[in-house]
Amino acid sequence: QVQLVESGGGLVRPGDSLRLSCQASGPAFSSYPVGWFRQAPNKEREFVAADRWSGGGAHYADSGRGRFTISRDDSKNMVYLQMNRLKPEDTAVYYCAAQTGGSSWTRGSWGQGTQVTVTS
Repeated sequence: QVQLVESGGGLVRPGDSLRLSCQASGPAFSSYPVGWFRQAPNKEREFVAADRWSGGGAHYADSGRGRFTISRDDSKNMVYLQMNRLKPEDTAVYYCAAQTGGSSWTRGSWGQGTQVTVTS
């Protein structure tokens, strides 16, 4: 079973950058699509970015396209989310996920989340 642990969140100002990291452990991690999701207070969890999903390559939500970059290092079992030009509306708990439960993210593996707060 794949386990995921996020890190790298914090308190930053608008326009700053952050890189979130996700350390994975477990078998065959490199074979799974991976993604980042976020949940802001009083809002539903939403998709941010994914890699090797739906035909391959990287996919982004409109909210992060052009500012966020997902990457992975399979040799280290790591997934990253580089976030640039952060905005207050990016404030949320960010979760790393691996699609280990078939085609559903919900049935996959999830980390515990890392808080990102963007405020002046």
